[in-house]
Amino acid sequence: MSQQKTIKKAVIAAAGFGTRFLPQTKAMPKEMLPLVDKPIVQYIVEELADAGIEDIIIVTGYHKRSIEDHFDYMSADLRINLKESGKDKQLNETKKISELANFVYIRQKGPYGNATPVLNAEHLVGNEPFIYAFADDFIVAKPTRFKQMVAAYEEHQKSIFSCIRISDDADFDKYGVVAGKKVGDGLIDVETIVEKPGKKNAPSDLASVAAYVLTPKLFPYLHQTKSDLQSGQEFYIQTAMQRMIDDNHQMLALEIKNGRYYDTGNKLDYVKTVVDFALQHDDIKDDFAKYLKTLG
Repeated sequence: MSQQKTIKKAVIAAAGFGTRFLPQTKAMPKEMLPLVDKPIVQYIVEELADAGIEDIIIVTGYHKRSIEDHFDYMSADLRINLKESGKDKQLNETKKISELANFVYIRQKGPYGNATPVLNAEHLVGNEPFIYAFADDFIVAKPTRFKQMVAAYEEHQKSIFSCIRISDDADFDKYGVVAGKKVGDGLIDVETIVEKPGKKNAPSDLASVAAYVLTPKLFPYLHQTKSDLQSGQEFYIQTAMQRMIDDNHQMLALEIKNGRYYDTGNKLDYVKTVVDFALQHDDIKDDFAKYLKTLG
């Protein structure tokens, strides 16, 4: 019997151009857009670290250097400035950023699609289970979604999909939708996963969003799926997953409990997310709530 492996690594996809936010994202990666006083990607990293992840592989593009700088150790000039200004809280909080995890950065290369970052990180992941997350959408939950996913993996030793229920027609054109047999509290044994099926063709109302726990068994299927791509086709991770399922590799969909999903990949949902986070921010929430009431 093989020894049970714990999850210590994560891959974050952060190579998109953020064209919906131009011209703001001409020089600033969309993952660095602020939610009040933290960039979006920092929330993802903090949640991973809290779930026990030690090594974080961020798959970026040539225009994403500021992400690397953000998680690097703070400059001497900034340390001196904060110390001399008596801003000890900001000094301590900023120093902790680089200590959240061990960071590795690789440049994305390959066909367009959500499977490419995973395949790019194969040599760093090795023969270990890992979390695959995106840098512009997430679920706020208690316990955190990553803790829920890690707990489900540790119990079942299977790939885990992070899922939410959807109802808006437009959502069925945005997310992968899964279906299968219920095998536990909030757990589905996935039989079908369809990327952006539209409501009419959706197999259920359970959408796979934001993150996965994956095992190295996925990599051969990714290579096969990539080799089968026709010119102009997107490289979807869901296609490789369906092939695994068809070969009797069990994958589980976990409906995240006590969670709220945020998608910051478009302007409207990003602004909604900022408002929600501002209303929970201790420094400004009361004054901000009063301001919102004045808008009528």
